[in-house]
Amino acid sequence: MTSTVSAKPVSWKGKGKATNSEADFYDLNPMITYRLLHSRNLGVKDPLRVIALCDSDAFYAACEQIRLGIDPSRPLVVQQWDSLIAVNYPARKFGITRMEKIKEAKKKCPELVVVHVATYKEGEKEPGYWENPDTSTHKVSLDHYRRESMKVIRMFQEGLPSGEIEKASIDEAFIDFTRPVREEILRRYPYLSQVPADAPNGADSPLPPPPPIMWDGLGTVLPVNAPSPVNSVIAVDAPGDQGISYDDSEGIDNGDDSTTWHDVALAIAAELMGKIRHDIHMKVGYTTSAGIARNKFLAKLTASYKKPNSQSILRNAAIPNYLRPLPFQKIRFLGGKLGKAIAEEYEASTVGDLLSISLGQLMQRKFGEESIWVYEILRGIDRSEVKEKSAVNKSMMASKNLPNPIMKASQGPHWIRVLAAELALRLREAREEMPALWPKTLVLHARQSYDASRSKQAAFPFTRDASVDVIASAGDKLWKELVGTDNSRTTPLKITNVALGFTGVGVMEVGQRSIDAFLKPPSTSKEAQGTDTPVKRKRDSHDDAQDARRDLVRRKSGSDGEAVPDRATYFVCNECGKRISLPGDLVGDGLEQVIVKEALEALRVEHTDFHYAQELSKELGDSVGSPRKFRPSSGEQTQPGTKKRKPKQSGGIAKFFAAK
Repeated sequence: MTSTVSAKPVSWKGKGKATNSEADFYDLNPMITYRLLHSRNLGVKDPLRVIALCDSDAFYAACEQIRLGIDPSRPLVVQQWDSLIAVNYPARKFGITRMEKIKEAKKKCPELVVVHVATYKEGEKEPGYWENPDTSTHKVSLDHYRRESMKVIRMFQEGLPSGEIEKASIDEAFIDFTRPVREEILRRYPYLSQVPADAPNGADSPLPPPPPIMWDGLGTVLPVNAPSPVNSVIAVDAPGDQGISYDDSEGIDNGDDSTTWHDVALAIAAELMGKIRHDIHMKVGYTTSAGIARNKFLAKLTASYKKPNSQSILRNAAIPNYLRPLPFQKIRFLGGKLGKAIAEEYEASTVGDLLSISLGQLMQRKFGEESIWVYEILRGIDRSEVKEKSAVNKSMMASKNLPNPIMKASQGPHWIRVLAAELALRLREAREEMPALWPKTLVLHARQSYDASRSKQAAFPFTRDASVDVIASAGDKLWKELVGTDNSRTTPLKITNVALGFTGVGVMEVGQRSIDAFLKPPSTSKEAQGTDTPVKRKRDSHDDAQDARRDLVRRKSGSDGEAVPDRATYFVCNECGKRISLPGDLVGDGLEQVIVKEALEALRVEHTDFHYAQELSKELGDSVGSPRKFRPSSGEQTQPGTKKRKPKQSGGIAKFFAAK
């Protein structure tokens, strides 16, 4: 049952009032009822909630090790210019750390394998692994790591189709196991699927005691009674051992009578997580580490308990002794000004030092809205959701901090082209997943010294291929508008950062089809279906609407429509008399006649929509929104002998919009 925190005397010094009372952690063992088990509302307060954080071990280094086919037992680092951005675990045994200088690392390990990240350089459409890349002419590329990261995310999705997956960074993701675990509990224990007839409180009766759990092979179960280490335990696998290995369980005996239904949920999640991690290693080669707990905060904390190639499980009963010795400023968002203010106010350094401080005291000391969050996070309560991010990134940005500032406007196009190459590659890869993806706007940012960044943007045209040349050309125009030219500038120039990006990236709505889509013949061939019979597409409301618009064209022209010559690339509108032509890239002789005719028909329907909307708007305005006139104005008097026109009657679908 849930208990409440009793009031405590006021004390501003946390160290003197640290306590081991379980009342500090008041929601560790809530009662699980049949109603809760069968509920479909699986929110952040669900008592059977299970969250995991899974991250790839030394990811950048692993990507290069697999790409080059290097023995995983060899020490390897990834270099970016003069520093290290990734160090594999064999190299860490020599004391090599991230951001260390390459010369110092080689002194520690002469046999160290050093791989510089791929870079873009002007004139190349894709990044490459160049010898001795120069920061003054090249730009770092993380595209390879981004692609490998997507492989891992897809395996999460394939392995857990009913779970929620949130990509937290390029090498880690949160996974909400709550729903698949709930389904598995009901499958394994069918006697829980219905409320017993003799249940004293019906659906609100507690579940019967859970079965014993065999934790062997599920990972490292954090100890309940022993305090957690201040720093994460790093367990390096034996050289060459890259198989999925699990540590012996700690802190609990198999068949412990303190087992709860949430422990059952954790154990099932550990099984599922272990299988996914095994599949990732077997199929794409990466080892991973995972933390499994009741929320995102604790899952991330637990994932670092023992690495690499391992998974750790934090039971609710182990939360108090795991959190108390933890330096609270290591908690995310408590390492900055807020954490410093709390440390000074209460002379505290660990979570345990602050547990005696009540919520009211926190709020009285001017920590405001943050007080509730601080109070709960210190007790292992985190109400943040696991949210699956959209597959469509609304923006794409390529940026370069310039070690040698741009002093002349004529130096800009070099970097514009380098940045354009990255954008072109990222957009092309994104469109392989979603062909209808397209950016609306191209934006250029430039920052001069320490001043605020200035920007310029323009609509990005739809073309068949967003090549480096197309993007660079549009970027050069923005550069001239933003920076000017060498001859036009009257003030000194010292640009230290340039960024080129797409904004408004999106996909066309279902049923929407652009003119460019007509460049591809319809998929009715026997190759598309493996049969000689063409595929007949089902009609939908979109087709009916197009037929209605074509009828309108025929009514206005008084015929069934004018014949379209075989090679016609335009038509003359009967309504406005304008000549409406296809885009220039659709009029060449290389296109099949049927495609041109279909594109022309689509253009006709689109133009007819414009007139139809105007007509409908006018009819609605005449019948509903027009102000009533009692006498004609001086410019509207009817001339003698002029026959007054009868108002045009609403016809077709417009009748249903007209006022009665």
